[in-house]
Amino acid sequence: MITSFTRRQLLLATAAVTALPGGARAQSAWPARPVNLVVPFPAGGGTDAFARPLGAQFTRLTGQNLVIDNKGGGGGTVGAAVAAKAPADGYNFFMGGVHHAIAPSVYPKLQYDLLQDFVPLILVARVPQVVVVNPKRVQARTVKDLIELARKNPGKLNYASAGSGTSHHLAGELFKQQTGTFITHIPYRGAGPALQALIAGEVDLMFDGLGSSAAHIKGGRIQPLMMAGRSRSPAFPDVPSARESGLSDYDVSTWYGIWAPKGTPTEAQAAMIEAVRKSAQTPENKQVWAGQGAEFANLDAAAFGGFVQLEMAKWAKVVKATGGVRID
Repeated sequence: MITSFTRRQLLLATAAVTALPGGARAQSAWPARPVNLVVPFPAGGGTDAFARPLGAQFTRLTGQNLVIDNKGGGGGTVGAAVAAKAPADGYNFFMGGVHHAIAPSVYPKLQYDLLQDFVPLILVARVPQVVVVNPKRVQARTVKDLIELARKNPGKLNYASAGSGTSHHLAGELFKQQTGTFITHIPYRGAGPALQALIAGEVDLMFDGLGSSAAHIKGGRIQPLMMAGRSRSPAFPDVPSARESGLSDYDVSTWYGIWAPKGTPTEAQAAMIEAVRKSAQTPENKQVWAGQGAEFANLDAAAFGGFVQLEMAKWAKVVKATGGVRID
């Protein structure tokens, strides 16, 4: 039999737990309020293309909003600096990508350290890059043709990029290093303007993420020559891989992942990983990913962290081989 004294103790204990604003009850019910996700690029970019579908399914699955907080500038470094200083309370996260693995090699004065200020959580999407040409300007229909054309006409072919130091730019530099060619780099202020310049015939070719090129390939406005990886893309099974094209070491992808500010509670980290994983694997988002030629790699936190460090080392080597790219 429960005594009146025991009942009072139980009621007081229950009231105390209920009143806790951030204690064990709040931890077990994560998320108890909207979650902020810093996207360090303007709305409508490649990162948004995955962040917003994730947000929609996150809300449906958890009952709380995933607030997409676009903070563009500095090639993604401004938003990263903001995210690094956000409260590590389990309600602030950061969605970055390959640009942030490149940044330490091209920005001499970053206001954050990707390895020290963040905890890697999950790789959200990996999209192969594709070598595309304007078919009216470039007659090459294979990479072998393109290489031969570039070798016979050093410096006459040019390629567009989203700007100096971006993955588009360095993918081109890596291609030049591995093929012994010289193709002139033409930087634009973003991937969108660069792609439009290619379609308009202002430039010859581009090393682009498949997600942004896919619609234009299907529309016949640009011609794909090669997927920049070891395998073909299910979205474009007729386009050969780099390995099939004789460039077995040419493996370039545009990828996006989620980090937490250092010090974020491990319970919130684990809950965020699980929520993102479930959101990405809904039928709706599987269709979104497939439509952009993307894969959900589903790496655990340790594997994602290791992948990021390998990417940082790879791009540092490419930057060094160019003689050094620096953006002040």
